[in-house]
Formats: sequence, C-alpha cells, structure tokens
Amino acid sequence: MGGDRNQSGGSASSGPKLNSGDEAKPATPGTGENICPDCRGSGRIGAQPCKTCGGTGKVIEGIGGG
Repeated sequence: MGGDRNQSGGSASSGPKLNSGDEAKPATPGTGENICPDCRGSGRIGAQPCKTCGGTGKVIEGIGGG
C-alpha cells in the first residue's frame, strides 16, 4: 500500500511547470495571472519563445494586500 501512495503522490505533486517569471504555482491563494513584463504578453521575444513566461505570455505573481 505504501508504494501505491508514493506513486500517486508523485504524480499529483508533479503539477504544472513553473516558468522563471512565476512566483508561485497557478491557483495558489494570494496570486494571480499577469502579463509577462519581458514579452508584453506575446509569448515570444524575436523568433524564440519567451524564457520568462515559457511562451504563454503570462506569469503568476503575488497580489498586494492592505
């Protein structure tokens, strides 16, 4: 049984890949999507995918609070 838990736990923990511009995983409380500051939302810099957002045009950032 312990092996089964580790296998399913490993699959669940792999989750979405973080890009270099992400501050947290998607859907983390206190975060939201923002336009990538480097490619300005296009997902590309020149002919290459943007390394900051991984080509999505979006980054996950913390949102401010008062």
